Amino acid sequence: MNDRPDFSKNRNAAATAPAFLSVWDVHAYYGESYIVQGISFNVHEGEILALLGRNGAGKTSTMRSIARLDSPQVRHGEIWLDHQPLHKMKSFQASVAGVGLVPEDRRIIQGLTVEENLKLAQIAKPIGWSIERLYELFPRLGERRNQEGVTLSGGEQQMLAIARALARDIKILLLDEPYEGLAPVIVDEIEKTLRLIKSQGITTILVEQNALRALKLADRAIILDTGGIVFDGTAQEVLENEALRAEYLAI
Repeated sequence: MNDRPDFSKNRNAAATAPAFLSVWDVHAYYGESYIVQGISFNVHEGEILALLGRNGAGKTSTMRSIARLDSPQVRHGEIWLDHQPLHKMKSFQASVAGVGLVPEDRRIIQGLTVEENLKLAQIAKPIGWSIERLYELFPRLGERRNQEGVTLSGGEQQMLAIARALARDIKILLLDEPYEGLAPVIVDEIEKTLRLIKSQGITTILVEQNALRALKLADRAIILDTGGIVFDGTAQEVLENEALRAEYLAI
C-alpha cells in the first residue's frame, strides 16, 4: 500500500490562464541520465515563481533547459517565451530573445571592473537598463563601479550578476540559488531588490534551497521530485500545507 500523500490535484493549476512562459512536455538528459522527465508548466508575466525540490530533483536542469544551454540536452518538448520558440534556439539566441540566467557561480568576469562587466553585457543587446538606472537599483555597485568585480563580497557579486542580466533588457530572470552563502541581512537586501524588479514587470523564476524564504517572496511554486512535477500552485498553499513541505522539502 502506498501511504505517500497525493498532491497531484494541484498540478498545472494555472494551466488555463494565458502564459508568458510555457514549458510543455520537456524531457532532458545528461548523456543517458534522464533528468527532466516530461514536465509542463506555465509562468505568467510579472510573477515570481519558486522552483523547489530536494537536491537532484531537476531544478537547475529545468532552468538550464529554458536558457537553452548545451547541457542538459532537451530531446523532446517545447518552450515558448512571449510567443517565441525557445526550443528552436541556441543559448545566445535565447539570450537575445530575453532570457537572463544568473547561475549559482555568478560568473563575474575576472579582470573587469563592475562597470566594465555591465557594459560588456550591453554589447550584444544595448537597449537594456542604463548603467545609471542599475546603479539606482544597486547603490553599492555605483559606489564600487571602478572596483574589479571578482573582489566584491558575495552579496555584491550577486547584485552584479543580477544587474548584468538586467543590462540586456531581459523578459524573464532565472535565478539559481541566489541566497547561497549570503548572510541573512544581505538576503533581505536581495529580496527587496527582487520585489523592485517585479514592480518593473519582469518575470522571475527562483531556484532556492532556502524554501521558506523563497515561498514568502514568490507568487507561485512548483515542486519537483525525481525530474517530475508533484505540485503546481500558489506559494501560500505550500506554506499552509505541512504534509507537502515535509514530503518534498523537508521543512
